[in-house]
Amino acid sequence: MLDWLKNIKKEYPEFWKTYLSKFDKKSNRYVVLSTETTGLNPKKDVILSFGAVGVVNDNILIGDVFEVVIPQYKFLHDNGLSNDFLLESSQPKLSEIQAIEMFINFIGNATLVGHRIHFDIEMINELLEKSSCGRLKNEALDIEVMYKKLHDINDKNFSLDELSHLFKIAKTERISTTDDAYTIALLFLKLKSRLGLK
Repeated sequence: MLDWLKNIKKEYPEFWKTYLSKFDKKSNRYVVLSTETTGLNPKKDVILSFGAVGVVNDNILIGDVFEVVIPQYKFLHDNGLSNDFLLESSQPKLSEIQAIEMFINFIGNATLVGHRIHFDIEMINELLEKSSCGRLKNEALDIEVMYKKLHDINDKNFSLDELSHLFKIAKTERISTTDDAYTIALLFLKLKSRLGLK
C-alpha cells in the first residue's frame, strides 16, 4: 500500500537523472532501434543486443550509431541455448547495467522508431527497472503502424522482410541488430515522406 511513498524519495542513478532533465525541449533527432532478445516475454526474457542509428533532417547519420552485445551467459546456460554468436560477435560486450546506461545516454530525448517498437520499449523498461530507474519517456513511432495507416489496413501484420520487399529495399545479410536498425531507418524515411510527416 505504501509502495508509492518509497518511490517519492527514490534515489535514481546519475545517468537517469541526466536523461530526465533532457525532456524540457523537443528534439529533432530520431533514434531507430532494434533489439535481439531471448524471446517475446518482457517479464521472463532478456535483451542480447541493441542496435540503433540516429536520423536528423531525413538523413541517416552513419556516424551516429549505437551497438552493443549483452552476454547473458547465465540465461543462455540455464535455458540450454548456445552463446557462440555472442562470443564471435565483434560488437562491444557490456553488462546489462553498463549497456542500459550507454543506451540511455545515446538516445537522450530523441523520438524512438522501430518495427513493433512497443515490444522493444517494454524489454528496455524491464531492464531499466532492474537498474533502479523509471520507464522511458521518449515518444515512439512504429513503421508497421505507419504502413497500416498509409494503406488503411487493420487486419494484417507485416514482418520487416515483407515491408522491405514492398518498398523494394535490397535484402541485406541482417546479421546484427544494427543492420536491422538501418533497414528500419530506410523504411521510416520512405513512410515518413509518404505520410507527409515533418
